[in-house]
Formats: sequence, C-alpha cells, structure tokens
Amino acid sequence: MELRDYLIILRRNWIIIVALALIGLLLGGLVSVVTKPVYTAKTQLFVATQNSGSVQDLQTGNTFIQARVSSYVKTTTTPTVLQPVIDSLGLAVTPEQLAKKITASSDLTTVLISISVEDGSPVQAAATAQAVANSLVKTVDELEKPNDGGLSPVRVSVVTPAIAPTAPSAPNTKINLALGLIVGLALGVAAALLRTTLDTRIRSERDLASITQTPVVGGIAVDNDALKHPLVTGGSAHSHRAESFRQLRTNLQFAHVSHKSKTVLVTSSLPGEGKSSTATNLAIAMAESGQTVALIDADLRRPMIATYLGLEGQAGLTTALIGQADVQDLMQPWGKNELHVLTSGRIPPNPSELLGSMEMKQLIERLEQVFDAVVIDAPPLLPVTDAAVLAQQVGGVLLVIGCHSAKRPQVEKAIATLQLVDADILGVVLNRVPTKGPDAYSYSYEGYSNSTATPEVQKPRRSRGLDRSPDELATRDAFDDILQGKASSRRVN
Repeated sequence: MELRDYLIILRRNWIIIVALALIGLLLGGLVSVVTKPVYTAKTQLFVATQNSGSVQDLQTGNTFIQARVSSYVKTTTTPTVLQPVIDSLGLAVTPEQLAKKITASSDLTTVLISISVEDGSPVQAAATAQAVANSLVKTVDELEKPNDGGLSPVRVSVVTPAIAPTAPSAPNTKINLALGLIVGLALGVAAALLRTTLDTRIRSERDLASITQTPVVGGIAVDNDALKHPLVTGGSAHSHRAESFRQLRTNLQFAHVSHKSKTVLVTSSLPGEGKSSTATNLAIAMAESGQTVALIDADLRRPMIATYLGLEGQAGLTTALIGQADVQDLMQPWGKNELHVLTSGRIPPNPSELLGSMEMKQLIERLEQVFDAVVIDAPPLLPVTDAAVLAQQVGGVLLVIGCHSAKRPQVEKAIATLQLVDADILGVVLNRVPTKGPDAYSYSYEGYSNSTATPEVQKPRRSRGLDRSPDELATRDAFDDILQGKASSRRVN
C-alpha cells in the first residue's frame, strides 16, 4: 500500500484511534493515582588511601582504590553492611528484603560510591541511606585492616549526607501519561490496520479497483431519505443524489456508444444494494434528457418498480410473456417525459424459464425498435440465475454495488458469473457513496440547493400524433404497428 492508503485507513478509523489514545491516557493517569508514592534518598561516599607519600605513591594508591571500589559497591548490599542498619534503626525486615530497596553504583573513572534508598516515607529513606553509608564505612575499615593490627590503608568518607526528599521519585505522572498516550495510539493504529485487513466490505472506488478492472461508470451519493423517497423527483431533483444519476446517464452514453443494442440490464450481487431504485432513477434521468425510454421490471421475485412509481403491478411482463395481453396494452406512461413502464405482472413459479425464453428475447427486440433506450431491472446475481440468463439477451449490464454493504468475495463472484455467460459488463455503479470523507466518490458533483438551483430544461411532452413532423409521425405509426404485431416486417427508420 502507498502512504495515501495508510492515511485513508487512519482517517477512516480515527474514532477508534482517538478512543484508544484517550483510554491509554486515562489508564496512565489512573496508574499514577493508585500507585503508592516512593521516595528516594541519596548519599555519596569518597574512597581514598591513608598514606600521603610521594606523587608516585599517590598514583599507585589511586589505582589501587579504583580497583577496590567495585568490590565496595557489591559489599553495600551484603548482610555484613545491612544487619547493623536493621539493628540501629529497628527495622522489621531481613537483609535480603532491605537489599531490594538499595542501589549502589560507582563510576569507573572516579573513586566515588553513590547509594540510593527507596521507601514509602521520605524520612525513613534518608535515615536508611545514611545508616547504610555509615555501616559501609565501618565495614570497609574492618575488612581492610591488616591482620597484624594497625590502620586500614583505605579511608571511606561520606561526602554527601542523605537528605529527606521533598517529592516522590515514583510514580512519575508525566511519564505515565505520555506512555499511556503512546501505547493507546499504537494500539489504535494496530486496531485500524487489523480492522481494515479483516473488513472485506467495499467502501470506495479504491477498494473496488483492488479486485477488478471493471470501470466505475457512476457513484450514487448517499441520501438518508432515500429509503422513504427512492425517486429523485420533485424537491430532490437538484440534490447530490439526483446529480449522481444525471452523471451516470452521461457516462453510460459513452460506455454504450459502440453497442447496437439499446437495452441496459441493471443488477447487483445481493438484494438490498439499491439496483431497483438505480434502474428507476436512471430511466427517469434518461427520459428527462429527451429520450424515449422503456423501463421493464424483470425482477419476478421481488418486484419494486410498480411500488416506486405508483403503477399497476398485477399486469405486466409476465402477462405479455405468456400471451395473455400485448405489450402495447401493458406499457404504462409515467411522468411528463417519454418514460413508459412495463411492470412485472404476477409473480410466476418459473421466473428463470420465462426470462430466458424466446418470447422475452422478441419482446426486447420489439421495444428496441421503438424506444431510444430500454432499462431492465433484473434480480440479484448470486441468489438466483435469472439475471445471468437475461444478461445474454441484452446489450450491456450495469452492476450496482452498495457501499459499506457489499463484500469483496460477493462482488468477485458476481462479476465472474457475468463473465461466465459472456455478458458485456458496461461498468459498475457504486451506490450510497458518501459525499464527504475518505470514501467519497472521486468524481461526485456538488448538487445545487433547492433555493438556488435552476431547474433542468424539460422537453415538453407531446401527445401521440400531435404537433409532430411527418418523419416523427411515420416513426410513431411504426411503433404502434410493431407493438400491435401488425407490421413485424416493417423497419423503423
């Protein structure tokens, strides 16, 4: 992944990252509050030789002392030094327990010994440190005395007496808060990366590009009111979502320019991705541009177009396919443009057989001779085979993918199903794409507000046969003849 991909992941999961960072900060502060304060008292000793001879003697003695200092440091935490401290201070601990509170160190280039003692009481820490220093002075003097008597060649002196500290050395609140924040941020970033790795949902065009080379011909802006009002008409005609369908209409013209067939099949991988509303609004957008459009509801399992448009749904496609009525009598005009709708009709027991029949193919061919465009709403690809069967009879297929709902394996399987039947995939339509944020569609257009928008110029709808040129009248007559089946051999120019 590129740096931009990581930034998108961080931006997409910023709530998790911030939440874990705050939790880490809170835990760091909580640790500081509940941890018992510890005070550290320090003292320092100087080690020297007793004799004061020549310079050479002093240098030799200094070398001797530096070699012995490391031994004195280790002697500090031995029972020989600590037992007198326990006895003098009346401590209820063993030398081993007291040794855990004491730290002795020295610099190899000096003859100084530093002793620090930790305790819950600052006074006790200072008293213990001073007592350890005094005990070490006596112990070294006794250990270094010659066996035949006389003075010890080494003299240890306290140069920095222990003083009771005024502030605790632990816990360090600032360090705890900083560590908590850093650990929280690290866990947040790790959680974001893990979530992205495990999450197979399609969220944006970039996610789709990672699994297929199929072009994205449109992105439908998300609209929280779309479930209640799926059609982009009336007050919503100038919203982000309405502009998305106009853009899809324009892009589809270029994607479909080399196709002789005028029919576009709209499907999805699974139910609930918005294919029916996409097909309906696409047909409306096409009709608004002045085209004559036929919209067919071929979802014979869960038909929705009649509900969306408020039309009669009991007589429609299935009625025409079984020969109970002619398609001309079943087409229902809708709106003020040249949009004609063929609803699903009654739900049959054998949808796949009907959609794959010769009657369906002939019906599509008849409508293509009359209308500028034919839009078919088909069932989803994965649950049933209806769309795959129907895809072989149309000029192109649009695959609708619901952002944040469709998953990569499902989309891959849907595209593979279309490729298996040699369907011509015109492109992918990303539905419910955010207009802002890291997952916003790259080519979405800022829709006009209702108050400032200039309505799109609508082509006035004319009654059949009235106010038309002779050529248009001839075309309309041919349309009537074709739908009635009276002039099947007559070509429409």
